[in-house]
Amino acid sequence: MIASVRGLVAAILHDSAVIEVGGVGMRVFCTPNTLAGLRVGAEARLATTLIVREDSLTLYGFADDDERQLFDLLLTANGVGPRIAQAVLAVHQPDAVRRAIGGGDLAALTQVPGIGKRGAEKLIVELKGKIGPVGLGDGGSTSVLAGAWQEQVRQGVLALGWSAAQADQAVAAIGETIEGEPPSVPVLLRQAIRLLGKTR
Repeated sequence: MIASVRGLVAAILHDSAVIEVGGVGMRVFCTPNTLAGLRVGAEARLATTLIVREDSLTLYGFADDDERQLFDLLLTANGVGPRIAQAVLAVHQPDAVRRAIGGGDLAALTQVPGIGKRGAEKLIVELKGKIGPVGLGDGGSTSVLAGAWQEQVRQGVLALGWSAAQADQAVAAIGETIEGEPPSVPVLLRQAIRLLGKTR
């Protein structure tokens, strides 16, 4: 099991980053929130989970061990694969996921692309007793370079399955609401997902 990777960020793609570890470029699939905290040429440490399939070895990366642990827990639920588990963490901070599952909040869980009412109910039933302590914070914020948020949010929306036209529409709508310094990319991405969720 590869529990973490540390090295220089060689490239950032729309759904993953390439981290150079000991001369080897490792492609690590990440949520848009995690990608927003990386910079090409800078050193990064990602907590990771290796998913082994018959025909592939896929590495998923997270900003911290808490996200990784929640990702692993989500995978234990029936019908939840890595893509859905990543989508959950793209939409909500770990403590918000715990609050939603612990409190039976269907509305919060169904904001995640790919999770309907039945899927949310199954998550709650299967994971409520395993979810662990629930924090009271809002998850904090991550700083972002001014002017860079539009493309990062757009790429995040695309990675979650919406079309380019929908991504552009969401970015434009959010841009009209911002006065002064923009919020962090994770906050903006959650706004975009809420907006697009209403149009589905």
